[in-house]
Amino acid sequence: MSRARQPPLVTGISPKEGAAWTKVTIRGENLGTGPADLIGLSICGHNCLLTAEWMSASKIVCRVGPAKDDKGEIIVTTKSGGLGTSTVSFKLLRPERIGILDQSAVWVDEMNYYDMRTDRNKGISPLSLRPSNPLGIDLDKGKIPQKDMELTFPGMSGDFTSENFSATWYLIENHSGSSFDQLKLAASNLKKQATKKNEGSLAYVKGGLSTFFEAQDALAAIHQRLESDGTERVEGSMTQRLENILNRASDTADTLFQEVLGRKDKADSTRNALNVLQRFKFLFNLPLNIERNIQKGDYDVVINDYEKAKSLFGNTEVPVFKKVYAEVETRIGALRSLLLEKLLQTPSTLHDQKRYIRYLSDLHAPGDPAWLCIYAQHKWILQLMQNCRDEFIGVSVGAVDSEGDTRPSALGRLGHTASLKRGGSLRTPRPRTWRFETPQQVQFVEKLSDVVIGQLPNFWKLWISYVNGSLFSETGEKSGQVEKSKKNARQRQNDFKKMIEEMTHRLVKLVRGALLPTTLPQTDLNLYGGWENKTELTGAWLTQIIHTVRGCHDALSALEIPNDLLQVIQDLLLEMRVHCLMVTLLHTAEDVKRLAEKEDWVVDNEGITSLPAQFEQCVVQMLQSLKEPLEIKPGEINVFINCLEQLSTKTNGDIDTSHINVFLCVQEQRLLIILSNCQYLERRTFLNLADHFEKHGFTGTEKITQVSATHDNKHLDRNLFEAYIERRADPIAGSLEPGIYAGYFDWRDCQPPTGVRNYLKEALVNIITVHAEVFTVSKDLVPRVLSRIVESVADEMCRLMQCVSSFSKNGALQARLELCALRDAIAAYLNSESNSSFKLALDALPQLHSGGDKKLLEELLNKFKSSMQLQLTCFQPACVQPVKR
Repeated sequence: MSRARQPPLVTGISPKEGAAWTKVTIRGENLGTGPADLIGLSICGHNCLLTAEWMSASKIVCRVGPAKDDKGEIIVTTKSGGLGTSTVSFKLLRPERIGILDQSAVWVDEMNYYDMRTDRNKGISPLSLRPSNPLGIDLDKGKIPQKDMELTFPGMSGDFTSENFSATWYLIENHSGSSFDQLKLAASNLKKQATKKNEGSLAYVKGGLSTFFEAQDALAAIHQRLESDGTERVEGSMTQRLENILNRASDTADTLFQEVLGRKDKADSTRNALNVLQRFKFLFNLPLNIERNIQKGDYDVVINDYEKAKSLFGNTEVPVFKKVYAEVETRIGALRSLLLEKLLQTPSTLHDQKRYIRYLSDLHAPGDPAWLCIYAQHKWILQLMQNCRDEFIGVSVGAVDSEGDTRPSALGRLGHTASLKRGGSLRTPRPRTWRFETPQQVQFVEKLSDVVIGQLPNFWKLWISYVNGSLFSETGEKSGQVEKSKKNARQRQNDFKKMIEEMTHRLVKLVRGALLPTTLPQTDLNLYGGWENKTELTGAWLTQIIHTVRGCHDALSALEIPNDLLQVIQDLLLEMRVHCLMVTLLHTAEDVKRLAEKEDWVVDNEGITSLPAQFEQCVVQMLQSLKEPLEIKPGEINVFINCLEQLSTKTNGDIDTSHINVFLCVQEQRLLIILSNCQYLERRTFLNLADHFEKHGFTGTEKITQVSATHDNKHLDRNLFEAYIERRADPIAGSLEPGIYAGYFDWRDCQPPTGVRNYLKEALVNIITVHAEVFTVSKDLVPRVLSRIVESVADEMCRLMQCVSSFSKNGALQARLELCALRDAIAAYLNSESNSSFKLALDALPQLHSGGDKKLLEELLNKFKSSMQLQLTCFQPACVQPVKR
C-alpha cells in the first residue's frame, strides 16, 4: 500500500499585492506532480487556472484575475492531493475606472482582457507556450564547455525554440546526469502535453460551437440578401447605401469625439512640455543657479553643474536647448574671467592660487593659467624687492602699474595681509627704539630678506606643484591634465630658471648697492645704488647684515633650490664677510701697528718680549666681534686664512721701529728677538688662538693653525732667519781666506806645522760670540743658528781647499790639522751639509802615509784642544735638541 499524498500548501506569494492581471509567483509544498496534476488555482476567489504555469512541486506562476474580493487566500487543487490550504493572502488593488468621455491627466491604454466567464480549465496556458522545462523533470546542467558543444554539433542549437534545435545537444546540456527512468518519465510528460494541447484546442471549439453556428447563420443571411438584391454594382444598391451609412456614422463619430480628441491632443502637448520642463529643469535652471553659486563662491558646484550640462547638451541640436546652453556658456565665460582676475591678484596665498588654477583647468580656460600665475607672482616679487630700496632712499613708495594708476605700496599691502604672515621670525623682538638707532641699510636688508623669505617659498612650491601635476590632482586622477601640466613645465623649465636667477640677482644687486656699491657696474648704480649719503656701517652692523643674508640663503636652500641658482648669494656672502673682516681688521691692524710703539725689546726668560701677548689680546678682542663673518657655513670659504696672513704681516713685517733708540740694541739682536717671537707665535700663540676659536664655536681650527703656522709665520720666520745668518755668517766665512794666506803663506812651501794658526782660532771666537748672542735671547735658537753658521764656514773651507793647486807635505799636514781641529771643535753643530763639506775638503788633501805624520797630527790636535778647552766648552752638546723645521 502506498501512502496518500499530502494536500497542497501555499506558504508564499510574490508580490503580495497588485492590480488585476499582475503576474505573481506562488511557492509552497505538494503543488502537484506535473502540469496535468494541477486542476485548480484560485486567488481571492477568482479562478486563475487558465494563466497558471506549473514550474515544480514548490512553484507556480500565474496572473491574478479581476476578483470580487479585495483580499483573499491562494488555494491550489491537485488530483493527487486534493484541495489545498494557504498560510498567506493576496491583496487585490482596484484601479479607478475611467470612462471614454471622462477627463483624465493620463491616457488610459486599451487592454485585451481574457474572457474568464467560462471555466475552460483544460486549455494550455498562454504562459506555457515556451516552458522553461518542457520535459518536466529536474534539470542537471552539465559541465561541457559551450565551444565543445558547438564543435560537436555544428550549425545546431540547444534552444528548443530554435529552427536548428538539436535534442541530443539539449539532453547533454540539461540532463547529462539524469537516469533512464527519469528520461522515460520525461517522454511520458511530453506525450501528455501533446495530448493536452490537442484536447485543449478541441475544447475551445466545443465551448464556442453555438457562437460559430450563430456567425454562420448571420453570414448566410447577409449572403442571401445580397444575392436577392442583385444590384451590387448599381448606384443606389443596398451595398452602396450601407457604405454611405457607415461613412456618415464614422463622420458623426469623428464630430462627436472631435472636442474630446482635441482636448486629448492639447493635454498631450501640455503634458509633453511639462515632462520636458520637469525632465530638463536642471538645464533651464542652470544659468540662474550658476549666477547664484558664483555670488556665494561655490565654484565647485558651478563646475560640476557645467560638466554635467556639457556632457548632456554640448552637442544638442534642439533649438531651445541650444539657446539655454549658449546662456550657460556666457555665464561660464564670465566666471573664467573672474577666476583669472582672482588668480592674478596679489597678494594671495598658495592655497588660493592652486584652487583657482584647478577651477580654470576644470572650466577648460584657454592658455595656461598656472604659468600666468607664476609669471605674475614673479613680477610682483621683483616689484616688492625694488619697492624696499625705493622706500629707504626717498623715492615714491607707491607702485605704479602699466596704466599709470598709483596704488598703495605693495609692501604696505603685504604687511596688512594676515594670510601671508609666517609662523616665526628669524630675529628676536626689537625694542621700540630699534628703528631709530639702526642704520637704514640694516633695516633695508632685513625688510628685503622678509620679502624674499615670505614670498619666494610659495613661488617655488607653486612651480613644484606645476611640475609634478599636483596643481590639478592631489590623488592622481585627471591624468590628462597632469600629463599636460608636466609637458608644459618641461617646456618652460629654462624660463622658470631665469625667473629664479632674476630674483636672486635682484636680491644680490640691491644688497650690493646698499653695502658694496663699488662692486656694481655704473649702469646698475642708478637702479640699486643711492646710499652715498647714508651712515657708514661699522663691523657690528655688518655682522648683523651677514646674519640676515645667511638666514635668507638657508631658507631658500631648505626649499631644495639648486645650488647653482643660489651661488650668487654665496658670492655675496663671501664678499660681505671679507668686507666685514676688512673693516674690522683695519681697526685691528691699526692697533697691531701701534704695538711697535709699545715694544721695549725687553726679553723675558722664554726669550720673547711682550709683543706676542699683546698681539694675542688684540686678536681675541677681534674674535669676539667677528663670530658671524668668521663662522664657516656649508659651502662657504674660510676667509680667516687671509685674515691671519694680513695680521702676521702687519704684526712682524710692518713693524715701524724708526722711533726706537738704536743704542738699546743692535739690529742683529732685534732680528733675534723677532725670531724668538715668531717661534713663540708658532708654538704657543697660534695654539692659544685656536683654543679661543674653539671657545667661540668656530670650526676648522686645525686647518687655520696649520696654514697660518706653516705658511705665513714660516715665511716671515725664514726671511728673518736668513737675514740674521747673512749678517753673522758672511763676516766669519769672509775672514777665513785672508787669515789663511796672511804673511804670504803658501801651501807648497811652508814650515812643518807647530799648531793651529790664529785665523782659525779667531773664527772659532767669532762663532762663540754668535753663540753667546743667541743664547742670551733664546737658547732654543742656538742649535738652529749655529748649525747654519757652521755650515757656511765648512762650505767656505771646502771651497778654499779645493782651490789649492798643490800641497807640499808640510802644507797638507797643516791643512789637515786645521780642518780636523775646526771639525772637532764644532762637532755638536754639524749637519749633513757640513759633514759633506768637511769630507770633500779632506779628500782634496794628499793622504798621510807615514806613521810619524799621523802621530804628529794627533799630538797637535790634542795640544789645540787642551789650550782652548775653556773656549770650546760652549760647543759641547746641550740637552736642547735642534728645532726641526
